[in-house]
Order: sequence, then C-alpha cells, then structure tokens
Amino acid sequence: MMRRRRPLMRGAMVAGAGYAVAKSGSRKQAAEQAQNQQMADQQAQIDQLQAQPPPPAAAAPAAAAPAEDDRVDQLVKLKGLLDAGVLSADEFAAEKARILSS
Repeated sequence: MMRRRRPLMRGAMVAGAGYAVAKSGSRKQAAEQAQNQQMADQQAQIDQLQAQPPPPAAAAPAAAAPAEDDRVDQLVKLKGLLDAGVLSADEFAAEKARILSS
C-alpha cells in the first residue's frame, strides 16, 4: 500500500512546485508590466513638458522699478541717520556712494 501513495505523493509535490513556480512567474510578469506602464507614463509626461513653449521672460523695466524704490528708501533712511547724528558726514557720503553705485 505504501507503494501506491508514493507516486501520488511525488506527483502532488511536483504539481505543487510547478504551481508555485508558475505563480511566481506571473507575479514577476505583472510587476514588470506595471513598471513598464509607469515608465511609459513618465516618458509621456516628459514629452508633454518638452512640447510646451517656455514661459515668457519677465519684463526688465518692471524689475528695475522696485530697485529704484529700494535705493530711494535706503537714501531716506541714511539721511535720517545723518540728521539724528548717528552718522558723520564722511560715513554718509561713503554709504550714499555705495547705494548709488549698486
């Protein structure tokens, strides 16, 4: 009686191993397909971004206006420090030259 069970048992083990190998292969294949799909999606996004025209450059005069205001504010504060006696005339002249040169 033991002889009969061994071939059945061996067959069951071979079938179980085959099932496990097939299942593992299908998981790997599904993971590979998901990875390929993700790569394709990323490539499509890159292509879409490259196809879009670059944004227009900011106008130079608009950027220069705040710098002028900053200079005026700095000079007004500097004059206030001179009037308050915090700065000497030489220090005021040096700072004024630095602000106007930048």
